[in-house]
Amino acid sequence: MSGSTAAPGKPAEADERLVHTSPLRKLLGRPELGSVVGAVAVFVFFAIVADSFLQASSLGTVLYAASVLGIMAAPVALLMIGGEFDLSAGVLVTSSALISSMFSYQMTANVWVGVLVSLLVTLAIGAFNGFMLTRTKLPSFIITLGTFLMLTGLNLGFTKLISGTVSTKAIGDMEGFDSAHALFASTLTIGGVEFKVTILWWIALVALATWILLRTRFGNWIFAVGGEADAARAVGVPVIRTKIGLYLGVAFAAWISGQHLLFSYDVVQSGEGVGNELTYIIAAVIGGCLITGGYGSAIGSAVGAFIFGMTSKGIVYAEWNPDWFKFFLGAMLLLATLLNAWVRKRAEATT
Repeated sequence: MSGSTAAPGKPAEADERLVHTSPLRKLLGRPELGSVVGAVAVFVFFAIVADSFLQASSLGTVLYAASVLGIMAAPVALLMIGGEFDLSAGVLVTSSALISSMFSYQMTANVWVGVLVSLLVTLAIGAFNGFMLTRTKLPSFIITLGTFLMLTGLNLGFTKLISGTVSTKAIGDMEGFDSAHALFASTLTIGGVEFKVTILWWIALVALATWILLRTRFGNWIFAVGGEADAARAVGVPVIRTKIGLYLGVAFAAWISGQHLLFSYDVVQSGEGVGNELTYIIAAVIGGCLITGGYGSAIGSAVGAFIFGMTSKGIVYAEWNPDWFKFFLGAMLLLATLLNAWVRKRAEATT
């Protein structure tokens, strides 16, 4: 016989699965709510102080700046929800571009050969991070910091060894460059406004990450291992496979970003990418991800990237000294974290 029983004189407790959840409670429970409020505030602020901010052409520029960051912020957000970090993500983007460029140039092959080789090597580096993390049990901070340092040295060392300088040789006249440029770095004109193709990559990756988190078993695993890995393992969640998969996701996004870097400028500087990993993490945190894992969303990372894009370009449109950008970025990080914490407390209070 199913159902619940109650002691005499006490009402039976309702099944929590049948309790109606109000729209307000659902809204307060969304991780990205705080970042959305922050994005609206930033938009209104720059719309007031910068006249050119609301121009149609400015939209394309802001979205491009956001997309370059957002492509990486989405998988980094998933990784953080899974309870881990990747401090090598920034230089991995540069590594991906360098591998494509140097392999294509030195082998005098079609650039698509270099692109595919870069994909394989980049995924291998991501798998290495995940494998070392799960086998050594060391914190992801230590593992990926080591990878960051190794890649930084390899990027510079191999580029100088092969090219003789700190940048790669131009590959703009090689076979396949035009088609690769169209896929990774082309510009689309819609309604007279130019939009970079990276915006489409960004939307696609955020949509894919959101679907994985909310509609797949793997998404449940991500939240489980981020909340409590030992408890997740005890109920049958494949913790090792999940964490390696998350690092592969970061590596795949780094490959996309690296190809955009290469086919946008034809050459790559070996020292690029250092410090970008912190920006990816900042975007995810502004978007509602917790440093401790187990909470966040891919949509929130997109909002965080959009805030970054509005701020970086809004300062230019307002004709302020760009040296202030890092100050505003740090202030937004603190404010967004405090706002997200307040929203979470409100959500818990209503449950």
